[in-house]
Amino acid sequence: MKLGRLNHIGVATPDLDASIAFYRDVMGASDITMPFVLESQQVRVCFVNTPGENGAAGTQIELLQPTAPDSAVGKWLEKNPLGGQHHICFEVPDIYAAKAWFEGQGKHVLGEPRIGAHGTPIIFVHPKDMGGMLTEIMEKPKPGNMHHG
Repeated sequence: MKLGRLNHIGVATPDLDASIAFYRDVMGASDITMPFVLESQQVRVCFVNTPGENGAAGTQIELLQPTAPDSAVGKWLEKNPLGGQHHICFEVPDIYAAKAWFEGQGKHVLGEPRIGAHGTPIIFVHPKDMGGMLTEIMEKPKPGNMHHG
């Protein structure tokens, strides 16, 4: 396996609407997707699209607000009440090959591949195995298959 594009940085927030206003009014973001609820992860989510070079897409900021206090992001916010960087996400061509690659190195993959906020299969690898960062690995979206991002 080789490192793919940094697709997004996940940022947890106690107040999604306030975070949207921050990225729009303070950071000057002009392209922010409509928030939606991702039931499987118990989050309300949207994407801040940063501009890329020469018409290419930039790296996204994924804003995550928990919909339940006992969800993964809800528990994380208990320890980090201001919010902040929750995870980073890299693209790979094949999620099952990536899962096998990480497990073959003794890395702790959290659960089975599932559909993420972009509508493509994802896995998470435990921060203890990834230099202290929760790391999402996402199958690269096929052209025209981007559900929300």
